[in-house]
Amino acid sequence: MGIIKQVISASILHLSCLNLGLMFGWPSSTIILFMSEGTPLQRPMTSMEISLFSSLGCIGALVSNPVTGILLDKLGRKKCAMILASIGTLSWCLITMSSYVEVVLVAVLISGVCASMFLVVPVFVSEFSEESIRGTLTSGAVVFNGLGILISYLLGGLVNYKTLLYVCLAVSAGGAALLLFVKESPTLLLKKGLEEEAKKSIAFYRNCSVHSKLVLQELDKIKRALQLCVQEPVSPEEEKLNAESFKNQEKESAQHLSIWQFFKKSQSTRRALLLAMCMMSATIFQGMIIIQIYAKVLFTEAVPEEILSATWCSVLLATTAVISGLIAAYLTDLAGRRMLMISMSIASGTFCVMLGTQIHLHWGPSWITAPIIYLFCACFTCGAGTVPYVLLAELFLPEIKSVISMIVLEWTFLCSFVALFIFKPLVEALTLGPVFYIFATICYITAIFSFFFLPETKGLPVDAIQLLLVKQKNRNIV
Repeated sequence: MGIIKQVISASILHLSCLNLGLMFGWPSSTIILFMSEGTPLQRPMTSMEISLFSSLGCIGALVSNPVTGILLDKLGRKKCAMILASIGTLSWCLITMSSYVEVVLVAVLISGVCASMFLVVPVFVSEFSEESIRGTLTSGAVVFNGLGILISYLLGGLVNYKTLLYVCLAVSAGGAALLLFVKESPTLLLKKGLEEEAKKSIAFYRNCSVHSKLVLQELDKIKRALQLCVQEPVSPEEEKLNAESFKNQEKESAQHLSIWQFFKKSQSTRRALLLAMCMMSATIFQGMIIIQIYAKVLFTEAVPEEILSATWCSVLLATTAVISGLIAAYLTDLAGRRMLMISMSIASGTFCVMLGTQIHLHWGPSWITAPIIYLFCACFTCGAGTVPYVLLAELFLPEIKSVISMIVLEWTFLCSFVALFIFKPLVEALTLGPVFYIFATICYITAIFSFFFLPETKGLPVDAIQLLLVKQKNRNIV
């Protein structure tokens, strides 16, 4: 029953990621409509406004992430999630009530604020989930985000504009209300010195008595993670130290250090930050975010209407992403993070090359373009679309997880804004096909980087992961 309660709680949190998927997929269903003379807005959008329409959400995220990173520890995970979910509902209210282009653009900007849920949810879920299912539950954010994009594509093809907005508003408001039923993170409560509340939270998520042995064991585990030392540089001779001796070396408690002091002294944190930023860069620049936002436009250009409409091509793309996300959620705890990242990046690069050459050189029949896009989507979702978010929830110590995760997501949304903003000018300069050669190159670089620098974190507690990062540094692997 404990696992079931963790799954239900994680799913409630992931509903906010579903709302993000609705918002991120919405432009694909409406870009062509908003540029047409039959637009439901008071006037058609210009080319520059369309670029802003698809990328302003990233700016909102860039602004909100630093604030969220601070508030995660000040207000708590649950309150931050509720505030962000409410902001998402507000953005849908603005879009529903107004037909002015400027208001829609402002609403998209505001909606970017709730993209900080990608900071809150993995951190929150990782702190109450058991290690055996941690990878699966944290990767649920990707699955629900893909499901939101799928629903957005379906609604865009099946219902009128206003109905689409009302459904999205209802989903957003419902998800925000359900957050009332989750408990605060036990890690955060213990970090604030609220041990009794932390016990109640653990008991809730493990579905057992507050006084049970399991609660005491989990409490002790969290205490060890919070008291984990800041590591001094390790000599080559110390490589043979085992995990137990590592924990017992002379140390200084992290809670007495500022974030910057902790970062400077902690070798493992610096390496974890570098790894996380590189992995998140791969998530953006492998190109899937471009395909998701511009799906309808891409399919209109790449797949003839007589074969399959662009709307249904987009729906199949989102369906592929959801199914692949479910598979990835299972494989992260079965095959491991490192193997998935390497193999799926190679496969993604191969399909990018096939897609680019097909669009550029037309070596095959036109109908083959869509299946190649779907295969690329499946491989991407199982690799760079899922693994970096799991790593983000695993790599960092509880003392600095909120702030460091915020820095990583700031970098991610900055990359997203750059990728989305330059895509149209890049296509105009190179045409669509060669752009996918760039994506393919990044896929192969990701595979090489992961082979040499990415450690396997499957099933490891946070203290063991820190030891692994330091050991790999000394072996010149990371």
